[in-house]
Amino acid sequence: MKKILVPTDFSACAENAVNFAVESARIFPATITLLHAFELNGDVYTDYLGVNKEYNQSQLHEATDKLTQLKLSIEKKDTLSIESMVFTGSVKESILQTSSEKNSDLVVMGTAGVNGLLQKLWGSTTSAIIGKSKVPVLAIPVNYQWKKPAKILLSTNHFETEPSILDAIFDLANCYGAQVQVVVFTNEAHDTALVFLEQDRKIPAYEQMLKDRYKHTMIGVDHLFGTDFELVLQNYINHNQVDMLAMIPYKRSFADKIFHPSITKRMSYHLKVPLLAVPAKEG
Repeated sequence: MKKILVPTDFSACAENAVNFAVESARIFPATITLLHAFELNGDVYTDYLGVNKEYNQSQLHEATDKLTQLKLSIEKKDTLSIESMVFTGSVKESILQTSSEKNSDLVVMGTAGVNGLLQKLWGSTTSAIIGKSKVPVLAIPVNYQWKKPAKILLSTNHFETEPSILDAIFDLANCYGAQVQVVVFTNEAHDTALVFLEQDRKIPAYEQMLKDRYKHTMIGVDHLFGTDFELVLQNYINHNQVDMLAMIPYKRSFADKIFHPSITKRMSYHLKVPLLAVPAKEG
């Protein structure tokens, strides 16, 4: 985790994400890139007449000044490596392009849930990035108070073994000095008894594989079951002092996306702890 990208619109939601990135960078040295996306107003006709030119320049100047002030305020308190940049274009495009160009290891974003228009917009932006980003995205709830993560929970029913996915989770855990707890969920309403037994049978071997591969991390694997995955998972988080949830938003068919919205995205709206979304390997 050498390079952290933090998009900001200067809201309280984004400020929380900036704070999380700064506190994290204090623990494991990393360069933070503060990014603000500036979307131009107007259309081709009004731009031709020059109607929006002065307004856009004024707004761009104001945004650039705010970002510079934010950078300076952080540097006054910490000897961290901070850079800032304003991207002219959509928020989604700016994050995806900048994370690629900067070879970012992690994108840290605020998420405000789904209450109110502004929160819906910001929440949907974070959700969209989770579905498209090629690097891990860490979504920070708007009311979350910084705490050094001591326990990271990985939820997976795929018994994930891909190094590029697991390494991202365990590397971050090592940076924080956190333990990793893994949970496998059986849906009592839809899964058969055979599925339950098969998942239960696989858990000991899976736990041992993880312990053999990541020897310096405290690891445990639990089997959860119930009829409502999100409720069961939230209860587990609440009762086991989990500080961060890690999930893998696997690619799905178009029809599946319409009728079954991504659980990872839904969890980003409702969680009270940070959500780490690690992209699945393509192909």
